[in-house]
Amino acid sequence: MTMMLNAETRIDRVYWSHEVRVGWGDQLFETLMWNKPAHIVNTLPASYNETYHENYRYYQHLWAEYQYRINDWFSGGGMLDLSGVSWDDVMRNGTGTEIARDAGHYFCNAVLMPTVRFTYLHHEYVNLYSGLGLGMGINTGTEKNSRGHRTDVGAAFNITLIGLSVNYQRWFVSVEGGGMYSLKNLNTIFLVSSRIISVGIGARF
Repeated sequence: MTMMLNAETRIDRVYWSHEVRVGWGDQLFETLMWNKPAHIVNTLPASYNETYHENYRYYQHLWAEYQYRINDWFSGGGMLDLSGVSWDDVMRNGTGTEIARDAGHYFCNAVLMPTVRFTYLHHEYVNLYSGLGLGMGINTGTEKNSRGHRTDVGAAFNITLIGLSVNYQRWFVSVEGGGMYSLKNLNTIFLVSSRIISVGIGARF
């Protein structure tokens, strides 16, 4: 009876087979790839027009994961990750003056994958682990690809090089370092080294 009331121990894991968590991940890749124009033409006649991608908004990675603990070091489950970026198409004349603005442009990525985790350090309050995921990435938005389609599907891969969870009874917070990748082919890349840092909160039961 005392064992079940105390904070999570290695023995408790036999009873606490299920884990759910939600979290946030960075968009470092997206902010590096899609950002404001380096230069806006402002030395040409007003009759000259050019359209620029401006005012990027980054919606970060929001994700949810379920894991089923098979034994005290190995678990498997699945993860859903959602992220997106939006921007304005701004037409400016040769002096740099804004003529028209269309704010309705965006793309988003949905990644769905089975995941496995290897927990190699157990402590009453701290766990250390690594993990892998392999599944499907879906990219969609307002822009069309070379075939006139707005949606592309490709492979997705996620690696957790190191993960740390801090536990209090059934509740925990986690911090992970790694990367998420998704692409259709070498010419159609959705994500590269996204989610380098992820943080989450969850429960075991």
